[in-house]
Amino acid sequence: MQKIWLKSYPPGVPAEIDPTQYASVADLLEESFREYRDKPAFACMGKSISYRELDEFSRRLGAWFQSKGLERGARIAIMMPNVLQYPIAIAAILRAGYVVVNANPLYTPRELEYQMKDSGAQAIIVLENFAATVQAVIGNTSIRHVIVASMGDLLGLKGHIVNFVVRRVKKLVPAWSLPGHVRFNDALAQGARATFKPVQQGQQDIAFLQYTGGTTGVSKGATLTHRNLIANVLQSAAWHEPARVARPDVTQTVTVAALPLYHVFALTVCGLMPIRQGGLVVLIPNPRDIGGMIKSLQGYQITTLPAVNTLYNAMLNHPDFDKLDFSNLMVANAGGMAVQKAVAERWFARTKTPIIEGYGLSETSPTVSCNPVTATEYNGTIGLPVSSTEISIRDDDGNEVPLGQPGEVCIRGPQVMAGYWNRPDETAKVMTADGFLRSGDIGLMDERGYVKIVDRKKDMILVSGFNVYPNEVEDVVAKHPGVFEVAAVGVPDPQCGEAVKLFIVKKDEKLTDADIIAFCKDQLTPYKRPRIVEFRKELPKSNVGKILRRELRDGRA
Repeated sequence: MQKIWLKSYPPGVPAEIDPTQYASVADLLEESFREYRDKPAFACMGKSISYRELDEFSRRLGAWFQSKGLERGARIAIMMPNVLQYPIAIAAILRAGYVVVNANPLYTPRELEYQMKDSGAQAIIVLENFAATVQAVIGNTSIRHVIVASMGDLLGLKGHIVNFVVRRVKKLVPAWSLPGHVRFNDALAQGARATFKPVQQGQQDIAFLQYTGGTTGVSKGATLTHRNLIANVLQSAAWHEPARVARPDVTQTVTVAALPLYHVFALTVCGLMPIRQGGLVVLIPNPRDIGGMIKSLQGYQITTLPAVNTLYNAMLNHPDFDKLDFSNLMVANAGGMAVQKAVAERWFARTKTPIIEGYGLSETSPTVSCNPVTATEYNGTIGLPVSSTEISIRDDDGNEVPLGQPGEVCIRGPQVMAGYWNRPDETAKVMTADGFLRSGDIGLMDERGYVKIVDRKKDMILVSGFNVYPNEVEDVVAKHPGVFEVAAVGVPDPQCGEAVKLFIVKKDEKLTDADIIAFCKDQLTPYKRPRIVEFRKELPKSNVGKILRRELRDGRA
């Protein structure tokens, strides 16, 4: 396979990166703590912590976990939105020799219990707003240590006011009880009195279990090693380099972390990459509050904004958008879902910086391809394979198809996962004999090496950049006593890209769409819930009785 895409690389982007620069992500962190001690590292709700504080707090928290006798390689879950405790937790877990399990704080008890049992997590750090969910399932898991954080923990005197408003005024903390739990600040204080023991780790040691549906509906942990994450940080940094070189006057990057850090795109591009560069990351706990987000970003000279199409669109449509300072904006990344041409063009007109669309998967840490940061116009592609990455477009028999012909996008590179956690059978389904990961997406490559996604091999639904697997939604809805048969498909949605639509054959004639939507509310996190329900007398099936989702999706049935 000729790497035809290399001829389209901008000047200064290397064909290869060297992931052996660091033995582990912890080594990368230690380097930044030494080099950027007095620079601000993360800011949230008007408070910032320096690299020195990130070093000290994460060391204390790591010592606390070690004092509890957790063995090297133990899985520790984080269940928080973007607050200052998040980067501290990630650094602590990795430096102490443990594995991070990112958990969506909006998970229902059913979803959280599955992930905690599957990962074998022994500890969890949870924001108190979501502690009731942990309480509901902890007895069925291996979790023995619980740290409960609150919004105001690290905000000084202001924190007392923030906690009062969150708990008493906005009533955002449902009642919970977790006997034996420790408060975040108490864990830091106790850890300060314990001894932190640095753990030497290798590139093949596991750093993260990043849960995804993979190519089927059962949620699986993508096993991401230290090498995987280091590689993707270096790949992303190399890709951004032409934009940085063009702005030598910018002394510190300022990255907006509006995407949740439990999402792998944000983890790499809003977390680890800025840390390596000594950048400042502004954490946005609730990106749905666009007005609040814009207010909290005022006063910052934003250099990097990773987002999804829906967030760019919402920002452009907000009356306060022009209060933001984009004079230093170098890169506006987009991933997770297709960027709409109208949004890309409006963004460029307002900021003079293009939206750079890329593509990735949880299984690839995540970045696979990206448009050059030197681009000036929207082209509807996912760009070029990044450094040290090969993309091969293949047919169902595994043969490479000619340029311009559609086939499955297959990926090889140092960022590709070690496999699915404890699922060798599922790993075997997605890995080829020559080391490529089958993405399940159908794409084509042009003669310049640019890749365009044209369809999905799998029935996955993409809602605001999050994967929704029909099997999971159908399994939940099928439990309703009034449902005989159900199929879930994705339909176009102007806000989210796609929305979940259900086709249902009733068992109970009195069943309504409101009944179904209410039932799903208790079982599925918001982005997985159906927006539309259509009742049918029957569903189209194959000759072996399999429901044909694609016919429903394409309106052929």
